[in-house]
Amino acid sequence: MLQLMLGLALFLGAHSIAIVRPDWRRRALARFGEVPWKLVYSLVSVLGVVLIVLGYGAMRADPIVLYQSPTWLRHVALLLMLPVFPLVLAAYLPGRIQSTLKHPMLVAVKLWAVAHLLANGTLADLLLFGGFLAWAVVDRVSLKRRAAAPVPGAPAGKWNDWIALVAGVALYVAFLLFLHRWLFGVAPIG
Repeated sequence: MLQLMLGLALFLGAHSIAIVRPDWRRRALARFGEVPWKLVYSLVSVLGVVLIVLGYGAMRADPIVLYQSPTWLRHVALLLMLPVFPLVLAAYLPGRIQSTLKHPMLVAVKLWAVAHLLANGTLADLLLFGGFLAWAVVDRVSLKRRAAAPVPGAPAGKWNDWIALVAGVALYVAFLLFLHRWLFGVAPIG
């Protein structure tokens, strides 16, 4: 459990600097430069992901079950996951989806987390998905009082929404059919 919590603290902490200390982030960028800042930020984030994966895997080996989800909630979770991949792609493909939602990546993270909390009821799931959900909510609220950093992506174009939708649904289907089992050892259907 300690590995998972440390990984979440590193990953979400690195991604929270702009939320809690935007002035410190700006000063650090000015002092050290963009490349060193991004290198350290990336290393901390990658270390966080490694610890999350190891910690979550260790906790799944000996799970502490908090609740059992009924089958119908798993179907709801599958439905909630459908827009997640198109929203992630829309964050990098400026179009109507991005301009309407403002922050499609945060919407995707919230849907992903809620879907997984509905379908899974172990302590590891609560820590992982609950942690990401709480972070996404706090980040979205904080964006009401601070300027969002520009997200690098494709130039705006009339096809971006269609690309996000078609590629996102294709990714969703690939995850349903084989990628989720291959990457995480759990088949979402079947």
